[in-house]
Order: sequence, then C-alpha cells, then structure tokens
Amino acid sequence: MIFSTILLQTDTIAKASTNTIIEGVATTEEMNLFSFLMKGGAFLIPIIILLFYTVYLIFERYLTIKKAVKLDSHLIKDIAVQLNSGNINGAVSLAERSNTAYGNILREGILTIGRPISEIESNMERAANIEIGEMEKRMGHLGLIAGIAPTLGFVGTIAGVIKIFYSISQTEDISIGNISGGLYEKMISSGSGLVVGIIAYAAYHLFNGMIDGFSLNVQKQILEFVTIIQRPNDGAKTK
Repeated sequence: MIFSTILLQTDTIAKASTNTIIEGVATTEEMNLFSFLMKGGAFLIPIIILLFYTVYLIFERYLTIKKAVKLDSHLIKDIAVQLNSGNINGAVSLAERSNTAYGNILREGILTIGRPISEIESNMERAANIEIGEMEKRMGHLGLIAGIAPTLGFVGTIAGVIKIFYSISQTEDISIGNISGGLYEKMISSGSGLVVGIIAYAAYHLFNGMIDGFSLNVQKQILEFVTIIQRPNDGAKTK
C-alpha cells in the first residue's frame, strides 16, 4: 500500500516536472524569436518602419485604384441612349453618378460635343492622363522602398561584419562559433530588408498592371464614344 502511494506521488511529481519543462521551453522559444529579431541591429528599425509604410501604401492604393478602375459595362450604352435622344444633361448626370474614372473621362467628352472630333479625343485623353496620375500617386514610394529596404539590410550586414572582424582583431579569437554567431545575427537585417523589398516590388508591379489595364479600356471607351457621336443612329440600333 505504502509502495503504491510512493509510486503515485513519484508519477505526479514527474508529470508536473515535465509540464514545467515544456512550458519553460515554449517560453524560451517565444523569447528567442523576439530576441532573434532584435539582434538585427539598429538598421532593422528603419526596415520595420518601411514595412509598416509599405503595408499602408498597399491597402490605400489598392482601394483607391480598385474603385477608380471599376468598369460599368452599361454606362456607355446608357449614355448613348441619352445622346441619341438629344438629352446631353442626362448623359452628363449619368457620367457623374458613376463616380469612377471612366465616368469622369466620358463626362469630359460629353461636355465637348459639337467641337471637332480630334479636339474631343484630345480632351478625353487629357482627362484620362489626369485620372492615371491620380492612381499613380505615391506609387513611386513603393518603387523606392523596393530598392532602399534591401540596401539598408545589406549595409546593416556589412556594418555587423566589420564589427565582428574588429572584435577578432582585438581579442584574437577566430573560433568558428565566434564568427558564425555574430554573422548570423547581422544577416537578419539583410533578410528583413529583402522581404520588405520583395513585398514593395510585387505591389508596385501589381498596381502598374491594373493601371495599364485601365489605360487600354479607356482607349476602347474613347473609340466607342466617338463612334456614338459620329453615328448616333447606329448607336440607337445597337441598343
């Protein structure tokens, strides 16, 4: 009976010790992850700032561009109906209510009806360039971050390597552990800079692709609009 009790107590103590060790290991791993990131050095601070700014730009530009390039396939047809019936004010109202870049460009074309076709096309293209300029706001920041972030990381690593070799020259300790231990810490800044740079680079080209698609659709819209005002009866038939 006493022997069984001793075994039971021993088993309980063993389980408690195991749980304590596991919790200690988990806590140590969490602390190691945090300290691992912090070992990147002072150059990691601007890289982290660039990361947050990049995330902000990605969300802000995506929402802005997505809203601007929204294409309503019925807009040009509805405007054609209004123009064919001679209701220019109604066509202007339709373009304004769309609240999109396409609507703003079509509105510019409607307001210049009666002038030479070349002038109408020119005004619509200028309006399109203005809309594209609005979409490209702060896009250059992403391109800049894509180049700066990896460079900052690389400079941080070089600074760390210089520090390691200076320390070796002072202590004359050229052990592999001393070199590799300091080197892996300094490589953190390079890795972090590359990650931020890749994110910014990918976002920059993604948004450029969206804007290029918008530019192509604008040319189609201008061509269709010019066709409508030149041959209004054909526009009415297609409707």
